Amino acid sequence: MSARTTQQPLSNGGDNFSLKTILPPLLAIIVGMIMVILDSTVVNNAIPKLVDYFDTDLKTIQWTVTGYTLALSAVIPLAGWLTDRFGSKQIFVITIALFTIGSVLCGIAQSPEQLILFRVIQGLGGGMVSPIGMAMVFKLAPPERRGSIMGVLGIPMLMAPAFGPVLSGWLVDSVSWHWIFIINLPIGIIAFILGLKYLPHSDRQTTTHLDVIGMCLAPIAFAMLAYGVSEGGTSWTSTSTITGLAVGGVALIIFIIVELRQKQPLLELKVFRSSDFTRSIVLTWIVQLALFGAMLLVPLYLQGVKGYTALETGWILMPQALCAGIGMPISGKLFDKIGARPLAFAGLAVVAVSLFMLSGVTVDTSLWVIILSICMMGIGMGFSMMPLNTHVLNSAPRRLVSRVTPLTTAAQQVVVSFAVAGLTGYLTSQINSHAASAGQNANPLTSVVAGYGDTFFLSACIATVGVALSLLLRKPRLKDEDQLAGGEAPDPSMMMGH
Repeated sequence: MSARTTQQPLSNGGDNFSLKTILPPLLAIIVGMIMVILDSTVVNNAIPKLVDYFDTDLKTIQWTVTGYTLALSAVIPLAGWLTDRFGSKQIFVITIALFTIGSVLCGIAQSPEQLILFRVIQGLGGGMVSPIGMAMVFKLAPPERRGSIMGVLGIPMLMAPAFGPVLSGWLVDSVSWHWIFIINLPIGIIAFILGLKYLPHSDRQTTTHLDVIGMCLAPIAFAMLAYGVSEGGTSWTSTSTITGLAVGGVALIIFIIVELRQKQPLLELKVFRSSDFTRSIVLTWIVQLALFGAMLLVPLYLQGVKGYTALETGWILMPQALCAGIGMPISGKLFDKIGARPLAFAGLAVVAVSLFMLSGVTVDTSLWVIILSICMMGIGMGFSMMPLNTHVLNSAPRRLVSRVTPLTTAAQQVVVSFAVAGLTGYLTSQINSHAASAGQNANPLTSVVAGYGDTFFLSACIATVGVALSLLLRKPRLKDEDQLAGGEAPDPSMMMGH
């Protein structure tokens, strides 16, 4: 890691910017992020097989997902301090290695307990990949090209979850569940080698203060909140749900008080003083509430109501990923010219319309209507998600980006968990309500479909709120430090090692 390198500016902005220069490090980050994001989606499909293979119950195997999520939530807040102290390149390749080792161990696990433990190791490695990767790409790109570069980075973030169920279904049905983990070995090796060779070296802040109290409170707060919310999908009044939310909530309140008083906090909460940042991050949370909950509901509807297999459902959802992948780079280029507001407005409007279409589903709804709706949702996601994420980072001081990305990622982890648990709970309550109103002689499937319609309608209303709030966005002023990065002087923290 500390070998001498010949260094040259990675990006000098303006006309001197070359895509060939930024492509190798960008590829290293994308490969690493694809591996981690893909893994978070493939395991869900394999849970029934794991229950049979280990001859255990669903609640035990479900901890392979819960343990991974808790480990993920616990380490995300530490990403900023670790990268400042030891360098983003070093931490990125170490986390990739840890995730890959955890994957191989999962593939050779001999008991449910071993699998759960190895999934925790995976989560400890995978949690920091996305926030570190996003911060590095943001710093690599010159200000006038950030939208385009971040748009390219966003493709795996949206497409990997769609390819995950298809890949998982094929591996589980045709090969073996072991391979949903072992397949990460060659991908991890490639990401590790690319990272070592092409990722830029960053300045280490040897004087960085260690926020011990924050480092203790943050993992407790975010992990327990994620746990409590995930348990809420089963019952909001259960002991585990109440305990998780109570402990996580108290820890979060104390954490916020402590961080606001720290000169060098673990997570930079002072960025919320920026109205541009606050508006954009709140809007991002609303988008995630509407989108990620709906992304869970569609496959449940296809399998539970329409009777499709997991593999067939994966193929049906593929057009959504393709549309998102097409929209993402287009929105990135447009972001550099017109900013986030028109893109967020248009994208969220399309998402809202698609969800309103899905709110009218019946038992006999044509598959093509569903495909059209999810394609529209994919386009809307492609045009809104990455422009909003880039706008959030643009709204923060450039020197704090490495601390802001863990903050936004940790918050997203809790918001997505809340969206999934909240909408799942609402779906269940609406199904029960319709069943009680219909009586014992009614077709139970009718009540199920009505419950899905109500839940899609709620998601559409949330997206509509996002459409209205998108009008409040404004383009952040170009900061002095970004002007320097854009051409007046090269950024010394971003140098390419060969």
